[in-house]
Amino acid sequence: MYTLPWFNGNAFPLYLAPMAGVTDPIFRTLCKELGADILVTEFVSTEGVLQAWERNRRYIEFEPQHRPLGIQIFGANPANMAKAARIIVDAMHPDFLDINCGCPVPKVVGKNGGSSLLKDLPLLSEIARSIVQSVGMDVPVTAKIRLGWDAQTICALETCDRLVQAGISAIAIHGRTRSQQYGGRADWDAIHTCAAACPVPVIGNGDISTPEDVRRIRETTAVSGVMIGRAAMTSPWIFAQTREYLRTGNIPPPPSDSERIAFILRHARLAIDSTRYGDELHTMRMLRSRLIAYGKGLPGGKSLRAQLARVESIGELEGILHETGH
Repeated sequence: MYTLPWFNGNAFPLYLAPMAGVTDPIFRTLCKELGADILVTEFVSTEGVLQAWERNRRYIEFEPQHRPLGIQIFGANPANMAKAARIIVDAMHPDFLDINCGCPVPKVVGKNGGSSLLKDLPLLSEIARSIVQSVGMDVPVTAKIRLGWDAQTICALETCDRLVQAGISAIAIHGRTRSQQYGGRADWDAIHTCAAACPVPVIGNGDISTPEDVRRIRETTAVSGVMIGRAAMTSPWIFAQTREYLRTGNIPPPPSDSERIAFILRHARLAIDSTRYGDELHTMRMLRSRLIAYGKGLPGGKSLRAQLARVESIGELEGILHETGH
């Protein structure tokens, strides 16, 4: 078990949550520039690592400026997860390796990974121990969980205890059950209970939308940091605003419409230049959901979102946003 340096002193780190299809290297670069302290990659399947490493490593590639950075893996076979962890650590040298025990999406749960592990805590324990034994001498191992599978099977306290006993160095907790998906409200009382009882840092996650949310959480719970996901998808400047608010008590104004448009165009150009998603047409198609998220709150409303949902080139995007900005 490691002492993670980003929790030293009075530090209260802001994590960018791992989000499939969102937290690629380009988005991570932008969030880091805006003040995210700790980044986590999109998750990668351990079976994919073992069977098609070169094809799957693209999900976990990162730049030196992204550090401290964790790579997140998911799976359900302890031996295979340990083998995949070894491959990842030897090839990529992340600052920590994170086990996904909380993803609620059917394609992950259907393979007995993610939050399905909360229905089989002995298996979750075995997975954590196997990974720690495989790579724990070289890199900290952390985990991300939910409160339980459903309201009748809340198990976060026991899960935390099992993970600590297995050698896990920090735990992120999303304050919902798997059955809630992203509905309802995150239960921060439950997160606080776990954090207060846990000897390793607990990072809280769920319904963090404003700098005021972060300050309230810091002042009223035992968590050691927060993880921001969906709010960063629409307003990645939340990291810069929150850092300033925690430091001075003042919240900087949000970007102007013209600044937001410049940000959107920069993201699109970086994505095209990277050729990560292929040519310009394929890249713009991949970016559509991201562009729609960024466009929330810009003039144009439904009409703007409809145009962004069909955009096929950077020139077309520039024209759409030029009309929006004027």
